[in-house]
Amino acid sequence: MSSRLAGALLIALSAVAFGSMAIFGVWAQDDGTSTPALILVRFTLASAVLVAVMRARRVPLPPVRQVLPVAAMGGIGYVGQSYCYFLALEHAQASLVALLLYLFPAFVAILAAVFLRERIGLVTCVALVVALSGTALVVGGGSGRPLGIALGIGAAVIYSVYITVGSVVTRGIDTIAVTTIVCVAAAVVCGVVVAVLGVSGHPAAFPASASGWASLVAIAGFCTVVAIIAFFAGLPLLGPTSTSVLSTLEPVVTVVLATWLLSESLTGVQAVGGALVLGAVVWLAVSHTGPAETATPV
Repeated sequence: MSSRLAGALLIALSAVAFGSMAIFGVWAQDDGTSTPALILVRFTLASAVLVAVMRARRVPLPPVRQVLPVAAMGGIGYVGQSYCYFLALEHAQASLVALLLYLFPAFVAILAAVFLRERIGLVTCVALVVALSGTALVVGGGSGRPLGIALGIGAAVIYSVYITVGSVVTRGIDTIAVTTIVCVAAAVVCGVVVAVLGVSGHPAAFPASASGWASLVAIAGFCTVVAIIAFFAGLPLLGPTSTSVLSTLEPVVTVVLATWLLSESLTGVQAVGGALVLGAVVWLAVSHTGPAETATPV
């Protein structure tokens, strides 16, 4: 097997793992799991596995001055994005939420131009217009309350800020170390949130059955740890541009699984809008060389 084919298979595995997270999230919520509990379990279990991987590979921690901003990324950016994503699933179709999240490359391109002084050329401008037009069709043709749509777009905005900031503060740090720090910080913040909710009389609701817990374990193990490790293993073999293009499988996987397992359906208008969004993402990946190219799975 060639290294490029191996890289493509690893990135495809990462895309499938991340793309299935919405399905497991809906199943966990249907079993009575609240969003704070879901995110706490996700990051706690993922952190335990990633710490073990870090120790097994003998990856050193970076200096404190580098750890703190990366931890802030996890505790603020990653937690905020995850809350918006899973709350959106309570108010909109999983397929709609997945397609809205994939606006993040367009937002990254805009943020990189404003804050990192990256040039936006004609091709990028056209791709941004196509992405936004596709989003309008997705929202108009999809099934979701305004709150769910707003949360889905909010998840994309927060994730784009996370990527843009991360492209600066993670330079020179081992990617496994970055991911571990981010997940540990996110787990700590989620633990504090759950504790505060409990003290205030609004305890987090955990799964009511074994199937609900199985969904949470799948989110932490398959949709987070496997997705991240496969992504970073495939990235150097495939290259950043091809990785970004192949990663557009993620929302496709979500839409297919949601149609199959959640009995969701795409309208013709929504399908056209989704195709425009994904086409714009591929176009941006091929033409743009900024931080959007090496975005990690969420």
